[in-house]
Amino acid sequence: MASSTRFDRYYTYDEMTEQLQALVAAHPDLATLRSLGQSFAGREVWLVEITNHATGPALEKPGFYIDAQIHAEEHATSATALYAIWHLLENYGKDEEATRLVDTQVFYVLPRINPDGAEMSLVPPFQNWCGNGRYTPETARHEGLIAEDVNGDGYLAWMRVPDAKGEWKKSATNPDVMIQRAPGEEGGEYFRLYPEGSIRNFDGVDVKVEKPFDGNMNRNFPANWSREEYGAGEYPLSEPEAAAMARFILDHPNICGMCAYHTHGGVILRPSMTRPDAAMPARDLALYDAIGKVGTEITGYPTISIYEGFTPDKSKPRRGGLMDWTYEEMGIISIGTELWDLEAAAGVNKTSHYNLHPADGEAQMKIYEFVRKHLGDRGWRPWTTFEHPQLGTIEIGGMVNIWAYRNPPEPMLEKVCRDNALFNLRHAAASPRVLVDAVTVESLGADLYKVRAVVSNHGYLPTNLSDVAIEKGIAKPVEVSISIDGGEVVMNPAKVELGHLAGRNERFAPWSPWGQQWTAVSKPVEWLVRAPQGSAIEVTAKSEKGGTHRVKQQAS
Repeated sequence: MASSTRFDRYYTYDEMTEQLQALVAAHPDLATLRSLGQSFAGREVWLVEITNHATGPALEKPGFYIDAQIHAEEHATSATALYAIWHLLENYGKDEEATRLVDTQVFYVLPRINPDGAEMSLVPPFQNWCGNGRYTPETARHEGLIAEDVNGDGYLAWMRVPDAKGEWKKSATNPDVMIQRAPGEEGGEYFRLYPEGSIRNFDGVDVKVEKPFDGNMNRNFPANWSREEYGAGEYPLSEPEAAAMARFILDHPNICGMCAYHTHGGVILRPSMTRPDAAMPARDLALYDAIGKVGTEITGYPTISIYEGFTPDKSKPRRGGLMDWTYEEMGIISIGTELWDLEAAAGVNKTSHYNLHPADGEAQMKIYEFVRKHLGDRGWRPWTTFEHPQLGTIEIGGMVNIWAYRNPPEPMLEKVCRDNALFNLRHAAASPRVLVDAVTVESLGADLYKVRAVVSNHGYLPTNLSDVAIEKGIAKPVEVSISIDGGEVVMNPAKVELGHLAGRNERFAPWSPWGQQWTAVSKPVEWLVRAPQGSAIEVTAKSEKGGTHRVKQQAS
């Protein structure tokens, strides 16, 4: 058993590989482990598939996809994906929901898409690194500030540089905390703050901080791709890890729900990335809001639109993201969760979900006290004097972002993992589920039989998933077919297309002529067949997103 799996620590690539291998080995009837391909440095990009194969092939079941750590420094994400794997396997046969989901659905989990970048960020000096292995921190900028542990303490922190023009000052109540200088304020001791590092081609005046070209794989997908995006790559799917993900998704058309884990912010993100809510199909928007409410109840995280609530400058929407590709182009109900919220944990009153601006002095003090209490020197380095080769006498210290803002303290990690994994299982449980409810065989004499089948969607989501899928022409209809052992179909085609079957999501209120009008959840199909008495008759309902179900009857 893989009972040694712990969720109060972060795993290196080798340790994560061992955990995955142990979990799969302990549950060979439910899980398989395979590689989607290799990273730049030759590490495997692992995928775990979970389903009960005794209840049918994986591709004949609704699929739910989870991925994590597309960004290198987001370590809590791979821990949460690992928790989802562990929970499903270890609770099979014990927990009713986990057992039902593994029996009736299939889960595809990629716990660490970016193993090269993660490894750079997991070991000292804990690089604040987004990209994959195409570049290193030393090669991801042409000139200017290069991230480096210049004082050799094993951490990347901050440099505070005395400068009369500076925009920062020490807090009057705690000199460890830096607060913004007020407009018009003069006569004090002021500083400039820079990430810790050395300066390449320094002119003695301007400390350039270039945006790195380290590769943001979540801007490398085909929908709305733009080379102007930070780290978008040379062309869509130029990065091998992103290309492997895309190929897998395309090869598994049964995927009807997705979650991509990120850090940080404590928020559930939904489409659109590029358009306001008014431009989204109204039914899709209502569907996302309903699923988001479930997520908020379980995690405490609000659910917001990426464009509406997570894009500070609406003239510069994010492009090339995974979610835009999977929802806008394929109609898959896709979400992204930003795990962990340091500000909320510290008791700060949040004013923005995408906060790149300095908090006020009171908020800074709360964050400082929280980090010192829960992380000590690992999360907040003491300010120490250092003779910088380019900047002269400075101080190095302050927040270690990767272990404070970006990822939770290890004792708090398990709750983050559990809450978010359980939300994803509830999202998965909303999948369409197509069943043959009944098959009746009525004898008409002379070896003729009237066969009637009723096919229904028992799921929350419709079999087309979204209106976008219909608009794009990619939502496939439900098919029903009949086969007769030793017989033949006399009337009506042996294979019939039923169109789409609604889910119960559209019936969120009692019927009203003013409200959304209902569409069919169930449809009947009839055939006239000729067969010898006792022949086996099988009816099969097939839905790309809602699964395949077969029922047999006898001609008698």
